[in-house]
Amino acid sequence: MQRSQLNFLFLNVGHFLDHFFMLIFATVAALRLSNEWGLSYAELIPYATPGFIAFGLCAIPAGWLADKWSREGMMLIFFVGIGLSSLLASQANSPVEIALTLTLIGVFAAIYHPVGLAMVVQGRTKTGMPLAVNGVFGNMGVASAALLTGYFIDSAGWRTAFALPGVLSIGIGVLYWFFIKSQAATETTVAKKENTNVQNAPSAHAGNLLIRVFAVIFFTTALGGLIFQSTTFALPKVFEERLPDIANTATLIGWYAFIVFSVAAFAQLVVGYLVDNHSVKIVFAGVALLQAIFFTAMIQLTGLAALLVAIAFMLAVFGQIPINDVLVGRIARSEWRSRAYALRYVIGFSVSATAVPLIAWIHSTWGFNALFMTLAAGATLIFLATMTLPKFIQETA
Repeated sequence: MQRSQLNFLFLNVGHFLDHFFMLIFATVAALRLSNEWGLSYAELIPYATPGFIAFGLCAIPAGWLADKWSREGMMLIFFVGIGLSSLLASQANSPVEIALTLTLIGVFAAIYHPVGLAMVVQGRTKTGMPLAVNGVFGNMGVASAALLTGYFIDSAGWRTAFALPGVLSIGIGVLYWFFIKSQAATETTVAKKENTNVQNAPSAHAGNLLIRVFAVIFFTTALGGLIFQSTTFALPKVFEERLPDIANTATLIGWYAFIVFSVAAFAQLVVGYLVDNHSVKIVFAGVALLQAIFFTAMIQLTGLAALLVAIAFMLAVFGQIPINDVLVGRIARSEWRSRAYALRYVIGFSVSATAVPLIAWIHSTWGFNALFMTLAAGATLIFLATMTLPKFIQETA
């Protein structure tokens, strides 16, 4: 395996672990701790909020350090730091302790997106498919969190769901350290290579057009983050309520969530191909419109119909993920690209942190029907925003 391919593999595994660690608690809270600690689901899940806030806010210093110091060094810190934090979470004995350890997980998880994605796109002219492949790994992390956590809850206890992945991540960090230490001194970083797409579209440098593109990126990032976090965090609980006949154990709920997330993850490959070869504006608008349709359809559904529609809306939710990253990669120069990704993700994850208390409030007040109505409205706003994208973004595809 070539060094570039091995590096890409490490980055993909990192994306898997990043989302995996951030969603272990979602299943643990829904299926075990609410009984073990005597708290309702709505009372328990807000303890995850500080972790998601850290997931967003800490992206800025992580991106700055990566650009000014070392992207490889920050990735090493990510693997080891998030693993140690998960081991600490496995020892939590109270809601306050779990909140503190989840916050620590969020601090290290924040490293991945501004650093890892900048490393994925550096030196490439077509970034849709690499970002899509990397995104599939991230979404498989989402899927596996529900599956493996449900399995561990039934077989070995919820603490194992935090402890074993923690040990694995530390081990991968050690391997990554050997990998970066073995680099030949004569190798130069591909980060020096500029994305020629920007140079092929001179109008991209016009200030008003850049402002418009960034405005669309940040607005859709904010709403997209809220939608992504709401669906991925709440899905185990949604299945517990709406699939009572076919998902009556933690393991089965985890399996159904895994199936939905796994199938949906591959939507990114389709979208990655489309944005590399067709209009980003049209692809983005179509994905957002499908989200609005399927969220609306999910209202009141139960049983097999709910499962099928859940697959459909997660296809659209996951399909949106690489689009904004492609836009950032096209208009951001390599020397400040980590910071550009950091700004995008600090907005996305900071807003997505509100999803946890939002789910708790909506679920306890009106139930999940109201949540799907809210998500449909958010997807509609994303659709309207994408229609304002300027033409040059399409021409650089």
